[in-house]
Amino acid sequence: MLTNRDSFAAGQMVANSALTRIYSRFRRSRATAPGQFPRMDLLRNLFSRTLGFSSGEKILDELSLEGVAQYIKSGKCKNIICMVGAGISTSAGIPDFRSPGTGLYANLQKYNLPYPEAIFQIDYFKQHPEPFFALARELYPGQFKPTVCHYFIRMLKDKGLLRRCYSQNIDTLERVAGLATEDLVEAHGTFYTSHCVRFLCRKEYNLDWMKEKIFSDEIPKCDSCSSLVKPDIVFFGENLPARFFTSMKKDFPLCDLLIIMGTSLQVQPFASLVSRVPKSTPRLLINMEKTGESDFVAGLLGFGGGMDFDSDKAYRDVAQLGTCDEGCLALADLLGWKEELQELVKTEHDLIDSKDKKEKAEADKTASGTEANTENKASVRMATVYS
Repeated sequence: MLTNRDSFAAGQMVANSALTRIYSRFRRSRATAPGQFPRMDLLRNLFSRTLGFSSGEKILDELSLEGVAQYIKSGKCKNIICMVGAGISTSAGIPDFRSPGTGLYANLQKYNLPYPEAIFQIDYFKQHPEPFFALARELYPGQFKPTVCHYFIRMLKDKGLLRRCYSQNIDTLERVAGLATEDLVEAHGTFYTSHCVRFLCRKEYNLDWMKEKIFSDEIPKCDSCSSLVKPDIVFFGENLPARFFTSMKKDFPLCDLLIIMGTSLQVQPFASLVSRVPKSTPRLLINMEKTGESDFVAGLLGFGGGMDFDSDKAYRDVAQLGTCDEGCLALADLLGWKEELQELVKTEHDLIDSKDKKEKAEADKTASGTEANTENKASVRMATVYS
């Protein structure tokens, strides 16, 4: 996975040749069409095409949340894609990665890592798996409930408006909220399944098997070859799932509204998806701060089409700043869905609480039975000794 910092470093190496190509195109265009365009306009057009900034048709009546709501209500919007990151799960109690002071990377000192990202580096994991599994025990799926934002995406599905949800998250809360496998592209993988890391083995394990190992303080090892077993989340140094690329090619050309929530858009290639929708497709960002805006170096590397919220040429991008839950509630309110969304959250959370209580009661009953059985055996042994 490539961050914007990596993009900049790589960009410095290719910038000269890229600019040379642009200038060559500029000179050729002048030679074939002398006097038709002022020099600066021509150069601006060439840069716009190279960086993906050229405009499409304006669809929204206004660049606001109200404008997005009116577009959804018009019935013209039938293939919504959601792109989501860690910010949609923070209200569930799961930290995001990069927030200063509270983010995951800022609170890993206890694991004695050489640098914070090492906990998700595949080479480091193979040599030192203990920090990752200690962290996994803290963040393991099943300990958290989906948020308002998760259930808003579920509502889009229920109303036949969701094309797909592309998630950077590994917490499986989209699944808990009611999205099926076909509704999801888990771009950075999932805890839902695990595999042996040995190339010639690759035996698969399910969520319950991994959970049992992690919570018994065992380092998960393959039953067949004794190699490490790793949840199917994408570490730095690993390829994204093939489904990410095959689905992306089919979904994004059909997208008629892109909703981006709770992501810094700093990790490639996920961040570049914002440029994959048609040029007229409106894009709504619900986030604590503006992100994903046009970046010159990223454009040179082929990650063009950045978002434009504030320029005179802005025509399709809307930023709703605040928490993801607040943004989803505000949009639901404008759509007339707010009470329905709140009722869905309450009903689903009650079901989860009821299930948790039932499982806890069964576990306590099993533990009591085991304890009583142990005491009975001890009594029998004592009776035998003194008989």
